[in-house]
Amino acid sequence: MADSIVQFLNFLAVEKNASNNTIAAYRNDLAQFHEFVGSNGSLSWKAISGPIVVNYVEHLRAKQYKDATVARKVAAVKSFFGFLAAEGSIESDPTEQLKSPQVGKSLPRALTVREVDELLEQPSRRNTPEARRDKAMLEVLYATGLRVTELVSLDLTDIALESDPVTVRCVGKGERERVLPLHARPIEELRQYIFHVRPRLVRNRREPALFVNRRGERLTRQGFWLILKNYAREAKLDKAITPHTLRHTYATHMLSGGMPLRHVQDALGHASISTTQIYTHLTDDQKRREYDKAHPRA
Repeated sequence: MADSIVQFLNFLAVEKNASNNTIAAYRNDLAQFHEFVGSNGSLSWKAISGPIVVNYVEHLRAKQYKDATVARKVAAVKSFFGFLAAEGSIESDPTEQLKSPQVGKSLPRALTVREVDELLEQPSRRNTPEARRDKAMLEVLYATGLRVTELVSLDLTDIALESDPVTVRCVGKGERERVLPLHARPIEELRQYIFHVRPRLVRNRREPALFVNRRGERLTRQGFWLILKNYAREAKLDKAITPHTLRHTYATHMLSGGMPLRHVQDALGHASISTTQIYTHLTDDQKRREYDKAHPRA
């Protein structure tokens, strides 16, 4: 049974050009499903019936997973059985009649301008190479709205410091390339980091990564998450802040400042404008709260 999962993951990588993060999520979700059906006596995918899959969904709910998590895991199982059916490995798809759990699209949490200023100020209170690196990373992230994976994947050659304007090049989902301009603050922090700080961190002069850890190797997503978590705590900000929070915040502030929706879509690297439109609801919601606070009769 496990061999079929490996074949499916290879299909995602080769045929669907799925990202490493997507493949890892599918691997974890399908491993959990495999364990569940195995503990219930199923020895082949052909033996899986609709009721067994329904039982799995109830099993997930009993473990008190959030609706979004259950929906993701169910989507992984449905995609897997769709693959098996298309390959002729099973005669019928037991998930064909299974509806994915409905998940309400919640509005992302965006920081205020004051909160961003407080967060970005934290690294400046330390006089270490790591703190100067962190300052540059946070400034770039807020200036561009990059995904955290895009940020840590940047190489030195992706920063065009001598161009006018100075730009950062990244490759996002679906291998779509974006070239984004930088304003004065991140440019200055990058110059200080690249020319004065990074040489003190790297051990191999051939290391291509822009942002490196204490060992001189490329910083990981998990490493950046821990860095952000510490600075958010020092700034006394919401515990729910994640690396994606600055991406949400960038989009919200750009739209609030008058940037056209299409331009925000391009900057974020969204394939569909409908994905970007959630931020218009967010800014409308903020405007309503400001109206209620300001109007004498509100």
